[in-house]
Amino acid sequence: MASLQPTRAARPIPMPPMLRHVMPEIEWAVHAEDVAAIRQLKRDRDAIILAHNYQTPEIYHGVADIVGDSLALAREAVTAKASVIVLAGVHFMAETAKILNPGRTVLIPDARAGCSLASSITAADVADLRARHPGVPVITYVNTSAEVKAASDICCTSGNALKIVESLGVPRVIMIPDGYLARNIAARTSVEIITWEGACEVHERFTPADIAEIRAGHPGVAVVAHPECPPEVVAVADFAGSTAEMIDFVARDRPKRVALITECSMSDNVAAGFPEISFVKPCNLCPHMKRITLPGIRHALETLTHEVTVPDAIAAGARRAVDRMLAVR
Repeated sequence: MASLQPTRAARPIPMPPMLRHVMPEIEWAVHAEDVAAIRQLKRDRDAIILAHNYQTPEIYHGVADIVGDSLALAREAVTAKASVIVLAGVHFMAETAKILNPGRTVLIPDARAGCSLASSITAADVADLRARHPGVPVITYVNTSAEVKAASDICCTSGNALKIVESLGVPRVIMIPDGYLARNIAARTSVEIITWEGACEVHERFTPADIAEIRAGHPGVAVVAHPECPPEVVAVADFAGSTAEMIDFVARDRPKRVALITECSMSDNVAAGFPEISFVKPCNLCPHMKRITLPGIRHALETLTHEVTVPDAIAAGARRAVDRMLAVR
């Protein structure tokens, strides 16, 4: 598929009404031409954009076709019909999309969009864990490289980790690489969990003192934490769950005021759908997610860069682990 000439949109896209209380009109004006160009390029390329919940609002609400957490994007990638998939997220997510769609072109707009969790463990580390704990199954968080997935027995996300642990029917499991997530899950099950000390550089920075400060400044606030946070943070939250579960909590409980203890952009994305709710926004940014921009997405579609590939032997093993996860309902 050939590169396209840079696209200039004749008529910028008006601001979506739901963004009006989370983004000033003047800021949207900066994005409008790129949004229009990307929408045209998607038609020209037979492309779709999968965007994680941590993407900025102009991507999440302006150009994404499918949005969600890692589990939702993995499930949607299986049924994607487009010739080209653009992953607005980080590299391991693009690898997962490619593993599940080997015949499609998968692009990531910035090849530097990595993940502290994915870089914290290697396939050699998994082999060492197996040697030290023979016969114990390895559950690998999706926030890992394809090589690590291929070396594991089954994958999980923050949304289905407890279900995956208990689905195996064994007394002990190895759960890698997020030590905080593993300990938070261990507190909810009788299965013994052997951990690895990886951590998300966004969530590990939250502390109980941060939560106390939020509560002091915003009486009655509902505190909703991601399970990648330290257990002592989860312990003082009102609810803990994956990004999808956090959104479900807001939609179900409709608190007057809420603080989402996770990556900063998610609050803006969720707030756009709930204008009646006041969102307290503790702001820890993911530097990797923020490498994905509208100009970057536009360039990726114009030039078909950066294409993500996974060697067949690794892809086969990684797909087995991901498929096992997706089969657990």
